[in-house]
Amino acid sequence: MSAPFGAAFDMDGVIVDNRKYHVLAWKAFARKHGVPFDTRHFKDHLFGRVNREIFMGLYGHALPEAEVIAWAEEKEAFYRSIYKGHVEPARGLVAFLRRLADRGVPAAVATAAPRVNLDFALDEAGLRPYFRALVDVGQVMRGKPAPDLYLKAAEMIGVPATRCVAFEDSYPGLESALAAGMKVVGVTTTHTHRELGRAHLVIRDFEGLDVGRVESLLAP
Repeated sequence: MSAPFGAAFDMDGVIVDNRKYHVLAWKAFARKHGVPFDTRHFKDHLFGRVNREIFMGLYGHALPEAEVIAWAEEKEAFYRSIYKGHVEPARGLVAFLRRLADRGVPAAVATAAPRVNLDFALDEAGLRPYFRALVDVGQVMRGKPAPDLYLKAAEMIGVPATRCVAFEDSYPGLESALAAGMKVVGVTTTHTHRELGRAHLVIRDFEGLDVGRVESLLAP
């Protein structure tokens, strides 16, 4: 029996609200390395992108690959150290994931984060059992806003991308899901309802979210 539709979730700011911990980690990195850091600019232009692109945004130019790898590991290790013990599922998420499972809807995570961060968040929040597929930036050629992560997620859960709904909070993620041909539910953890205007539905969190309402986004 085929699934009624597929659900693909971003991680940062969607299944866990970890934005402030990422910002704290990037601020600490910038301070240590003497790089200017503007929180508003980060939120509007860099949040949701892969680390290589964030470094380019901070420094204004591309960095050697060896530096990107080393500095990304430094920043992410600090992020995990300050976030540990504070990781919780987004409000209403677990109940919503259970409702999806009851309807036979397969769920995936599609994140621009490295695998170590994905594993960390899922295990700390106890969310791993709810997802059939996990896609991180190391599994695709391009990060968001390219569609690769969401296309890979759809492939792994065995549902055409055009029959999937993505849950996103960032501009790059929204563009990624739309480019993959998915309908998008915007989550207002990072941007306002108006700022997520290209999403097909905008929610504050998952509390009381009806599976039928989400599925209706796929109606012709």
